[in-house]
Amino acid sequence: MPTDEELVGRLVVGDDAALRDLLSRYERPLSRFLYRNTGGRDVEDLYQETWIRVVRYASRFDRSKRFSTWLFQIAVNLCRDWQRRKPPEPRLVPEDAIGSVTMARAEAVLDVHRLLEALPIEQREVLILRYYHDMTEEQVAEVLGCPRGTVKSRTHHALTRLSQIARSKAEESR
Repeated sequence: MPTDEELVGRLVVGDDAALRDLLSRYERPLSRFLYRNTGGRDVEDLYQETWIRVVRYASRFDRSKRFSTWLFQIAVNLCRDWQRRKPPEPRLVPEDAIGSVTMARAEAVLDVHRLLEALPIEQREVLILRYYHDMTEEQVAEVLGCPRGTVKSRTHHALTRLSQIARSKAEESR
């Protein structure tokens, strides 16, 4: 099975099968990343735009690097642009995402989305990449284009903020 980086090389020379393989490998992780960063809004548009840029700039990809890092860098930049253009709106869990799960689970999912929304975008990005996509600190730093220490700091501040919010909500519900 060819590596992602080999597939990008084949994509550069116009191999449509290589693109299909990459799409297949990254459909779920990329969609989930975009969903978490946008609260489910404009995911399809951002997904398509990410892949358009992959195809357009495949010849610029440095094959000594990891494709997944490059792909998520593109997605992060698109999400940042999207955040600047879009006014914040209330975000709800779509009905089809609830499906067979219980209402308690759906409420928990909604709470997680609300908690993530309470964070500055830089902290939210770090948590999503680190904990939802199981990236190492080094990979997160590469995707976001910042030092590893910055990733650690943002993670610490985000977790501290989430802890404060959770304590405050617990006190309110007493």
